[in-house]
Amino acid sequence: MVAEKTPPTHAPMNQFSVNGNELIIGGMPLTHLAARVGGTPFYAYDRSLLSQRVAELRKILPALVKLHYAMKANPLPALVAHMAGLVDGIDVASGGELKVALHAGADPHEISFAGPGKREAELRQAVAAGILLNVESFREIGLLAGISKELGLPARVAVRVNPDFELKSSGMKMGGGPKQFGIDAEQVPDALAAIGRQGLAFEGFHLFAGSQNLKAEAIVEAQCKSYELALRLSKDAPAPVRFLNLGGGFGIPYFPGEQRLDLAPIGANLAALIERAKTELPEAQFVIELGRYLVGEAGIYVTRILDRKVSRGQTFLVVDGGLNHHLAASGNFGQVIRKNYPVMIGNKMHAVEKEIASVVGPLCTPLDLLVDRMELARAEPGDLVVIFQSGAYGASASPQGFLGHPAVVEVLV
Repeated sequence: MVAEKTPPTHAPMNQFSVNGNELIIGGMPLTHLAARVGGTPFYAYDRSLLSQRVAELRKILPALVKLHYAMKANPLPALVAHMAGLVDGIDVASGGELKVALHAGADPHEISFAGPGKREAELRQAVAAGILLNVESFREIGLLAGISKELGLPARVAVRVNPDFELKSSGMKMGGGPKQFGIDAEQVPDALAAIGRQGLAFEGFHLFAGSQNLKAEAIVEAQCKSYELALRLSKDAPAPVRFLNLGGGFGIPYFPGEQRLDLAPIGANLAALIERAKTELPEAQFVIELGRYLVGEAGIYVTRILDRKVSRGQTFLVVDGGLNHHLAASGNFGQVIRKNYPVMIGNKMHAVEKEIASVVGPLCTPLDLLVDRMELARAEPGDLVVIFQSGAYGASASPQGFLGHPAVVEVLV
Protein backbone atom coordinates (compact mmCIF):
# COMPACT_ATOMS: atom_id res chain seq x y z
CA MET A 1 0.00 0.00 0.00
CA VAL A 2 1.41 3.38 -1.05
CA ALA A 3 1.12 6.11 1.57
CA GLU A 4 -0.66 9.26 0.44
CA LYS A 5 1.55 12.28 0.00
CA THR A 6 0.92 15.21 2.32
CA PRO A 7 -0.26 18.15 0.21
CA PRO A 8 2.17 21.08 0.18
CA THR A 9 1.47 23.94 2.57
CA HIS A 10 2.19 27.65 2.50
CA ALA A 11 5.41 28.98 3.96
CA PRO A 12 4.66 30.20 7.50
CA MET A 13 3.48 33.80 7.65
CA ASN A 14 5.42 34.49 10.84
CA GLN A 15 6.47 38.04 9.96
CA PHE A 16 3.45 39.26 11.95
CA SER A 17 2.81 38.54 15.61
CA VAL A 18 -0.45 37.28 17.10
CA ASN A 19 -1.98 38.34 20.41
CA GLY A 20 -4.71 36.06 21.65
CA ASN A 21 -6.74 35.33 18.56
CA GLU A 22 -5.84 38.49 16.67
CA LEU A 23 -3.23 39.29 14.09
CA ILE A 24 -1.05 42.26 15.04
CA ILE A 25 0.12 44.71 12.40
CA GLY A 26 1.97 47.93 13.11
CA GLY A 27 1.65 47.11 16.80
CA MET A 28 -2.17 47.14 16.61
CA PRO A 29 -4.72 44.32 16.89
CA LEU A 30 -6.44 43.83 13.56
CA THR A 31 -9.94 44.79 14.78
CA HIS A 32 -8.58 48.03 16.28
CA LEU A 33 -6.80 48.84 13.03
CA ALA A 34 -10.01 48.22 11.05
CA ALA A 35 -11.81 50.64 13.35
CA ARG A 36 -9.05 53.23 12.93
CA VAL A 37 -9.13 52.90 9.16
CA GLY A 38 -12.89 53.39 9.26
CA GLY A 39 -13.97 50.08 7.80
CA THR A 40 -13.06 47.46 5.24
CA PRO A 41 -11.66 46.56 2.76
CA PHE A 42 -8.15 47.96 3.20
CA TYR A 43 -4.48 47.27 2.65
CA ALA A 44 -2.11 47.76 5.57
CA TYR A 45 1.67 47.91 5.28
CA ASP A 46 3.89 47.50 8.34
CA ARG A 47 6.68 50.07 8.25
CA SER A 48 8.79 48.13 10.76
CA LEU A 49 8.79 45.12 8.42
CA LEU A 50 9.82 47.32 5.49
CA SER A 51 12.76 48.64 7.51
CA GLN A 52 13.62 45.14 8.69
CA ARG A 53 13.72 43.74 5.15
CA VAL A 54 16.13 46.45 3.97
CA ALA A 55 18.34 45.88 7.03
CA GLU A 56 18.43 42.13 6.32
CA LEU A 57 19.49 42.77 2.74
CA ARG A 58 22.21 45.19 3.82
CA LYS A 59 23.75 42.39 5.90
CA ILE A 60 23.89 40.04 2.91
CA LEU A 61 24.70 42.34 0.00
CA PRO A 62 28.24 43.71 -0.38
CA ALA A 63 28.54 47.27 0.90
CA LEU A 64 29.48 48.49 -2.58
CA VAL A 65 26.15 47.36 -4.06
CA LYS A 66 23.47 50.05 -4.16
CA LEU A 67 19.93 49.00 -3.35
CA HIS A 68 17.12 50.58 -5.39
CA TYR A 69 13.37 50.33 -4.77
CA ALA A 70 11.30 49.62 -7.90
CA MET A 71 8.24 51.60 -6.94
CA LYS A 72 5.95 49.97 -9.49
CA ALA A 73 5.57 47.24 -6.85
CA ASN A 74 3.79 49.70 -4.56
CA PRO A 75 3.58 53.42 -5.37
CA LEU A 76 1.66 54.55 -2.25
CA PRO A 77 3.25 57.97 -1.58
CA ALA A 78 3.67 57.41 2.17
CA LEU A 79 5.33 54.06 1.55
CA VAL A 80 7.61 55.49 -1.16
CA ALA A 81 8.67 58.27 1.22
CA HIS A 82 9.50 55.67 3.88
CA MET A 83 11.48 53.57 1.40
CA ALA A 84 13.33 56.62 0.06
CA GLY A 85 14.84 57.05 3.50
CA LEU A 86 16.04 53.44 3.59
CA VAL A 87 17.35 52.61 0.11
CA ASP A 88 19.96 54.21 -2.14
CA GLY A 89 17.71 55.01 -5.07
CA ILE A 90 14.26 54.72 -6.63
CA ASP A 91 13.38 53.17 -9.98
CA VAL A 92 10.26 54.56 -11.69
CA ALA A 93 8.26 53.37 -14.66
CA SER A 94 6.30 56.50 -15.65
CA GLY A 95 6.22 60.25 -15.38
CA GLY A 96 3.55 59.89 -12.70
CA GLU A 97 5.80 57.67 -10.60
CA LEU A 98 8.65 60.14 -11.11
CA LYS A 99 6.52 62.88 -9.54
CA VAL A 100 5.80 60.67 -6.54
CA ALA A 101 9.50 59.82 -6.11
CA LEU A 102 10.54 63.47 -6.29
CA HIS A 103 7.82 64.51 -3.84
CA ALA A 104 8.98 61.73 -1.51
CA GLY A 105 12.40 63.37 -1.32
CA ALA A 106 14.36 60.88 -3.42
CA ASP A 107 17.69 62.18 -4.73
CA PRO A 108 17.19 62.85 -8.48
CA HIS A 109 20.72 61.62 -9.18
CA GLU A 110 19.66 58.22 -7.78
CA ILE A 111 16.36 57.93 -9.66
CA SER A 112 16.21 55.84 -12.83
CA PHE A 113 13.36 55.50 -15.32
CA ALA A 114 12.58 52.34 -17.31
CA GLY A 115 9.67 51.51 -19.59
CA PRO A 116 9.19 50.51 -23.23
CA GLY A 117 6.77 53.30 -24.20
CA LYS A 118 8.02 56.56 -22.71
CA ARG A 119 6.12 59.57 -24.04
CA GLU A 120 8.06 62.60 -25.24
CA ALA A 121 6.65 64.68 -22.37
CA GLU A 122 7.92 62.08 -19.88
CA LEU A 123 11.38 62.13 -21.44
CA ARG A 124 11.47 65.92 -21.19
CA GLN A 125 10.31 65.73 -17.57
CA ALA A 126 13.08 63.23 -16.78
CA VAL A 127 15.85 65.22 -18.46
CA ALA A 128 14.77 68.38 -16.67
CA ALA A 129 14.78 66.53 -13.34
CA GLY A 130 18.30 65.23 -13.96
CA ILE A 131 17.44 61.56 -13.46
CA LEU A 132 18.94 58.58 -15.29
CA LEU A 133 16.97 57.28 -18.28
CA ASN A 134 17.19 53.63 -19.24
CA VAL A 135 16.81 53.99 -23.02
CA GLU A 136 14.93 51.16 -24.69
CA SER A 137 14.83 52.11 -28.37
CA PHE A 138 16.52 54.15 -31.08
CA ARG A 139 13.44 56.39 -31.06
CA GLU A 140 14.21 57.40 -27.48
CA ILE A 141 17.81 58.22 -28.37
CA GLY A 142 16.66 60.56 -31.12
CA LEU A 143 14.06 62.26 -28.94
CA LEU A 144 16.52 62.70 -26.09
CA ALA A 145 19.00 64.35 -28.44
CA GLY A 146 16.45 67.02 -29.32
CA ILE A 147 15.29 67.47 -25.72
CA SER A 148 18.87 67.78 -24.48
CA LYS A 149 19.55 70.51 -27.03
CA GLU A 150 16.29 72.28 -26.16
CA LEU A 151 16.96 72.29 -22.41
CA GLY A 152 20.73 72.70 -22.59
CA LEU A 153 21.09 69.56 -20.45
CA PRO A 154 22.70 66.40 -21.79
CA ALA A 155 20.37 63.52 -20.94
CA ARG A 156 21.82 61.00 -18.51
CA VAL A 157 21.32 57.59 -20.10
CA ALA A 158 21.94 53.91 -19.56
CA VAL A 159 21.07 51.33 -22.19
CA ARG A 160 18.49 48.79 -21.14
CA VAL A 161 19.69 45.60 -22.76
CA ASN A 162 17.42 42.76 -23.83
CA PRO A 163 19.90 39.95 -23.16
CA ASP A 164 20.42 36.84 -25.23
CA PHE A 165 19.43 34.61 -22.28
CA GLU A 166 16.47 34.22 -19.92
CA LEU A 167 16.29 34.04 -16.13
CA LYS A 168 15.54 30.40 -15.41
CA SER A 169 12.67 29.64 -13.03
CA SER A 170 11.40 33.23 -13.07
CA GLY A 171 7.70 33.85 -12.66
CA MET A 172 7.74 36.63 -15.24
CA LYS A 173 10.42 36.81 -17.92
CA MET A 174 11.41 40.36 -18.87
CA GLY A 175 14.44 39.64 -21.01
CA GLY A 176 15.70 37.08 -23.51
CA GLY A 177 14.07 36.18 -26.82
CA PRO A 178 11.75 38.68 -28.53
CA LYS A 179 10.71 41.26 -25.92
CA GLN A 180 9.27 44.76 -25.86
CA PHE A 181 11.77 45.68 -23.15
CA GLY A 182 15.14 47.18 -23.92
CA ILE A 183 17.35 46.96 -26.99
CA ASP A 184 18.41 43.54 -28.25
CA ALA A 185 21.99 42.81 -27.21
CA GLU A 186 23.11 42.45 -30.82
CA GLN A 187 21.79 45.96 -31.61
CA VAL A 188 23.37 47.64 -28.57
CA PRO A 189 26.69 48.53 -30.30
CA ASP A 190 24.74 50.61 -32.85
CA ALA A 191 22.74 52.22 -30.04
CA LEU A 192 25.95 53.09 -28.18
CA ALA A 193 27.37 54.67 -31.33
CA ALA A 194 24.20 56.77 -31.71
CA ILE A 195 24.39 57.87 -28.07
CA GLY A 196 27.97 58.99 -28.65
CA ARG A 197 27.12 60.88 -31.84
CA GLN A 198 24.19 62.67 -30.19
CA GLY A 199 26.29 63.78 -27.23
CA LEU A 200 24.14 62.12 -24.57
CA ALA A 201 25.71 61.43 -21.18
CA PHE A 202 26.23 57.68 -21.25
CA GLU A 203 26.52 56.08 -17.79
CA GLY A 204 26.05 52.33 -18.19
CA PHE A 205 23.70 49.40 -18.64
CA HIS A 206 20.46 48.07 -17.21
CA LEU A 207 19.81 44.33 -17.46
CA PHE A 208 16.66 42.76 -16.02
CA ALA A 209 16.13 39.17 -17.08
CA GLY A 210 13.01 38.35 -15.03
CA SER A 211 11.18 38.55 -11.74
CA GLN A 212 9.68 36.44 -8.90
CA ASN A 213 12.49 33.87 -8.74
CA LEU A 214 12.90 31.67 -5.66
CA LYS A 215 16.01 29.80 -6.86
CA ALA A 216 19.27 31.44 -5.80
CA GLU A 217 21.28 29.47 -8.34
CA ALA A 218 19.17 30.84 -11.21
CA ILE A 219 19.62 34.44 -10.00
CA VAL A 220 23.37 33.90 -9.59
CA GLU A 221 23.61 32.52 -13.13
CA ALA A 222 21.65 35.47 -14.55
CA GLN A 223 23.81 37.99 -12.70
CA CYS A 224 27.00 36.35 -13.97
CA LYS A 225 25.70 36.31 -17.55
CA SER A 226 24.53 39.91 -17.22
CA TYR A 227 27.94 41.01 -16.00
CA GLU A 228 29.71 39.19 -18.85
CA LEU A 229 27.34 40.76 -21.37
CA ALA A 230 27.87 44.25 -19.93
CA LEU A 231 31.63 43.72 -20.00
CA ARG A 232 31.48 42.72 -23.66
CA LEU A 233 29.23 45.62 -24.62
CA SER A 234 31.36 48.13 -22.70
CA LYS A 235 34.02 47.86 -25.40
CA ASP A 236 31.70 49.84 -27.72
CA ALA A 237 30.58 52.36 -25.10
CA PRO A 238 31.27 56.08 -25.68
CA ALA A 239 32.35 56.49 -22.04
CA PRO A 240 33.39 54.27 -19.12
CA VAL A 241 30.62 52.24 -17.47
CA ARG A 242 29.72 53.94 -14.19
CA PHE A 243 26.27 52.37 -13.64
CA LEU A 244 25.53 48.65 -13.85
CA ASN A 245 21.99 47.67 -12.87
CA LEU A 246 21.80 43.89 -12.68
CA GLY A 247 18.06 43.96 -12.05
CA GLY A 248 16.49 41.96 -9.26
CA GLY A 249 14.25 38.98 -9.70
CA PHE A 250 14.17 38.09 -5.99
CA GLY A 251 10.90 36.28 -5.28
CA ILE A 252 8.71 35.75 -2.23
CA PRO A 253 6.68 32.59 -1.47
CA TYR A 254 3.04 32.96 -2.45
CA PHE A 255 1.78 29.45 -3.05
CA PRO A 256 1.81 26.04 -1.34
CA GLY A 257 5.18 24.32 -1.53
CA GLU A 258 7.20 27.48 -2.14
CA GLN A 259 10.16 28.24 0.12
CA ARG A 260 11.84 31.55 0.89
CA LEU A 261 14.82 32.61 -1.22
CA ASP A 262 18.30 31.90 0.15
CA LEU A 263 20.17 35.18 -0.15
CA ALA A 264 23.63 33.97 0.94
CA PRO A 265 24.76 32.60 -2.48
CA ILE A 266 23.55 35.77 -4.18
CA GLY A 267 25.54 37.99 -1.83
CA ALA A 268 28.66 35.87 -2.26
CA ASN A 269 28.36 35.97 -6.05
CA LEU A 270 27.94 39.74 -6.10
CA ALA A 271 31.04 40.10 -3.96
CA ALA A 272 32.98 38.02 -6.48
CA LEU A 273 31.68 40.11 -9.40
CA ILE A 274 32.62 43.34 -7.64
CA GLU A 275 36.12 42.02 -7.14
CA ARG A 276 36.39 41.29 -10.87
CA ALA A 277 35.00 44.70 -11.75
CA LYS A 278 37.79 46.45 -9.86
CA THR A 279 40.03 45.71 -12.84
CA GLU A 280 37.52 45.04 -15.65
CA LEU A 281 35.01 47.86 -15.03
CA PRO A 282 36.79 49.99 -12.44
CA GLU A 283 34.31 52.89 -12.42
CA ALA A 284 31.15 50.77 -12.34
CA GLN A 285 28.69 51.13 -9.47
CA PHE A 286 26.60 47.96 -9.07
CA VAL A 287 22.85 48.37 -8.49
CA ILE A 288 20.25 45.79 -7.47
CA GLU A 289 16.67 46.84 -8.22
CA LEU A 290 14.00 45.22 -6.05
CA GLY A 291 10.30 45.87 -5.64
CA ARG A 292 8.25 42.86 -4.60
CA TYR A 293 11.02 41.48 -2.39
CA LEU A 294 11.23 44.71 -0.39
CA VAL A 295 7.53 45.32 0.21
CA GLY A 296 5.50 42.21 -0.64
CA GLU A 297 5.67 40.41 2.68
CA ALA A 298 5.06 43.57 4.73
CA GLY A 299 1.51 44.03 3.47
CA ILE A 300 -1.89 42.43 4.06
CA TYR A 301 -5.29 42.87 2.44
CA VAL A 302 -8.22 42.82 4.86
CA THR A 303 -11.84 42.27 3.85
CA ARG A 304 -14.91 41.61 5.99
CA ILE A 305 -17.32 38.70 5.62
CA LEU A 306 -20.77 39.91 4.58
CA ASP A 307 -22.53 36.58 4.16
CA ARG A 308 -22.06 32.87 4.65
CA LYS A 309 -23.64 30.60 2.05
CA VAL A 310 -23.69 26.86 1.47
CA SER A 311 -24.33 25.79 -2.10
CA ARG A 312 -24.67 22.04 -2.74
CA GLY A 313 -22.33 21.25 0.10
CA GLN A 314 -19.70 23.91 -0.62
CA THR A 315 -19.27 26.80 1.84
CA PHE A 316 -18.84 30.30 0.42
CA LEU A 317 -17.76 33.28 2.51
CA VAL A 318 -18.89 36.41 0.67
CA VAL A 319 -16.69 39.41 1.50
CA ASP A 320 -16.81 43.14 0.81
CA GLY A 321 -13.73 43.27 -1.43
CA GLY A 322 -12.57 41.20 -4.35
CA LEU A 323 -10.59 41.13 -7.56
CA ASN A 324 -11.34 44.82 -8.05
CA HIS A 325 -8.95 45.45 -5.16
CA HIS A 326 -6.67 42.41 -5.30
CA LEU A 327 -6.50 41.07 -8.83
CA ALA A 328 -3.40 38.98 -8.11
CA ALA A 329 -5.04 37.00 -5.30
CA SER A 330 -7.90 36.11 -7.64
CA GLY A 331 -5.39 34.47 -9.99
CA ASN A 332 -5.99 36.91 -12.81
CA PHE A 333 -2.62 38.71 -12.72
CA GLY A 334 -0.24 36.34 -14.45
CA GLN A 335 -1.09 32.96 -12.92
CA VAL A 336 -1.34 30.14 -15.45
CA ILE A 337 -2.94 27.73 -12.97
CA ARG A 338 -4.86 29.45 -10.19
CA LYS A 339 -3.44 28.88 -6.68
CA ASN A 340 -4.42 30.29 -3.31
CA TYR A 341 -2.43 32.98 -1.58
CA PRO A 342 -1.84 32.39 2.14
CA VAL A 343 -5.10 33.41 3.84
CA MET A 344 -6.37 33.36 7.43
CA ILE A 345 -9.29 34.64 9.46
CA GLY A 346 -7.44 37.51 11.11
CA ASN A 347 -9.55 37.70 14.26
CA LYS A 348 -9.59 33.90 14.75
CA MET A 349 -5.91 33.09 14.32
CA HIS A 350 -5.91 30.26 16.89
CA ALA A 351 -9.44 28.99 16.38
CA VAL A 352 -9.78 25.24 16.87
CA GLU A 353 -12.83 24.71 14.68
CA LYS A 354 -11.85 24.56 11.00
CA GLU A 355 -13.68 24.13 7.73
CA ILE A 356 -13.04 24.00 4.01
CA ALA A 357 -14.39 27.21 2.51
CA SER A 358 -14.12 29.44 -0.54
CA VAL A 359 -13.89 33.21 -0.21
CA VAL A 360 -15.62 35.22 -2.93
CA GLY A 361 -15.93 38.95 -3.47
CA PRO A 362 -19.05 41.05 -4.10
CA LEU A 363 -18.62 41.36 -7.86
CA CYS A 364 -21.10 39.89 -10.28
CA THR A 365 -18.59 37.60 -12.01
CA PRO A 366 -17.36 34.05 -11.27
CA LEU A 367 -13.80 35.38 -11.63
CA ASP A 368 -14.18 37.11 -8.24
CA LEU A 369 -12.70 34.19 -6.30
CA LEU A 370 -10.11 35.04 -3.63
CA VAL A 371 -9.84 31.61 -1.97
CA ASP A 372 -10.79 28.31 -3.56
CA ARG A 373 -11.70 25.55 -1.10
CA MET A 374 -9.05 26.18 1.54
CA GLU A 375 -8.95 25.15 5.20
CA LEU A 376 -9.81 28.18 7.33
CA ALA A 377 -11.09 28.87 10.81
CA ARG A 378 -14.88 28.55 10.81
CA ALA A 379 -16.03 32.09 10.08
CA GLU A 380 -19.22 34.12 10.28
CA PRO A 381 -20.39 37.49 8.94
CA GLY A 382 -18.33 40.25 10.55
CA ASP A 383 -15.11 38.23 10.72
CA LEU A 384 -12.03 39.56 8.94
CA VAL A 385 -10.34 37.67 6.12
CA VAL A 386 -6.62 38.46 5.75
CA ILE A 387 -4.67 37.82 2.56
CA PHE A 388 -0.94 37.79 3.23
CA GLN A 389 1.93 38.60 0.81
CA SER A 390 -0.10 41.59 -0.36
CA GLY A 391 2.38 44.46 -0.13
CA ALA A 392 3.24 44.38 -3.83
CA TYR A 393 1.11 44.58 -6.98
CA GLY A 394 -2.09 44.96 -5.02
CA ALA A 395 -4.24 48.09 -5.15
CA SER A 396 -2.39 49.79 -8.02
CA ALA A 397 -2.46 46.59 -10.12
CA SER A 398 -6.19 46.01 -9.75
CA PRO A 399 -9.25 47.27 -11.71
CA GLN A 400 -10.73 49.39 -8.94
CA GLY A 401 -13.33 50.99 -11.20
CA PHE A 402 -14.83 47.64 -12.20
CA LEU A 403 -18.58 47.45 -11.49
CA GLY A 404 -18.61 50.67 -9.48
CA HIS A 405 -17.66 49.35 -6.04
CA PRO A 406 -15.83 51.66 -3.59
CA ALA A 407 -12.07 52.10 -3.93
CA VAL A 408 -9.83 50.36 -1.41
CA VAL A 409 -8.09 52.24 1.40
CA GLU A 410 -4.32 51.88 1.93
CA VAL A 411 -2.51 52.64 5.19
CA LEU A 412 1.10 52.56 6.35
CA VAL A 413 1.27 51.66 10.03
